[in-house]
Amino acid sequence: MKPRVTVVIPVYNEGDAILPHMERLLRDVTLPAEILIVHDTPDDTTVPYAEKLAMADSRVRPVLNTYGRGPANAIRFGIDAALAPVAVVTMADGCDDPRQIDTLAMLVERGVVVAAASRYMPSGQQVGGPRLKRLLSRWAGRSLYQMTRVGTQDATNSFKAYSTDFVRQVGIESRVGFEIGLELTAKACRARLPVAEIPTIWLDRQLGESHFDMGRFLPSYLRWYRFAYGKRLTLEQLGARAKRAEAAEMPARPVAIENNS
Repeated sequence: MKPRVTVVIPVYNEGDAILPHMERLLRDVTLPAEILIVHDTPDDTTVPYAEKLAMADSRVRPVLNTYGRGPANAIRFGIDAALAPVAVVTMADGCDDPRQIDTLAMLVERGVVVAAASRYMPSGQQVGGPRLKRLLSRWAGRSLYQMTRVGTQDATNSFKAYSTDFVRQVGIESRVGFEIGLELTAKACRARLPVAEIPTIWLDRQLGESHFDMGRFLPSYLRWYRFAYGKRLTLEQLGARAKRAEAAEMPARPVAIENNS
């Protein structure tokens, strides 16, 4: 049976800390699904546990990210590998509520291109986490919502569902951190396509350590925050922009120089 939703989970040396979250996720996702556990290297400490989960549940598929290291590349790889028309990105740390994956996916099935789990709308909440990060995220989400009328008050949250057709049309330019959620929300905003949200309660991780580096990732967030404020762009224009960015990353081919002396 073809899955209705692909759940993309980027991991980095989670070890056995991934197991409690995966147990809840496998119990709570009721739609036909594939769950991609995306790791950067074969020796990642998550891999043995992911393989055991895959043996016990056919929905689970550990996959090796070949796009380059880091969460942005892992998420890009996972969405590109998705077999379903909807991809939900969620973290491996247990901060997100897996009971909401079905609801987010069904919002995309109803026609929105991005469905966000929102900490900052009424009935949403963020419990724990660094105070400065929390304040900046809330300010960015609410100001974007008020100024651009994008359909979510939490554009920076990674816990979102996407139309895979939309993502493949507009492309993903992020390469550094977790800013893909903001990038794709900003692109939906510029394309004037529907975005929706549901309230979520985000709980700071209980096991392991966060891999979020604010100093490193903040410039990328600011780039996409600014991008959301702009004139309407077509899907073709957004896709062409992503292709230009990808082409600029490619190393120049060596040019043979003939020696005529």
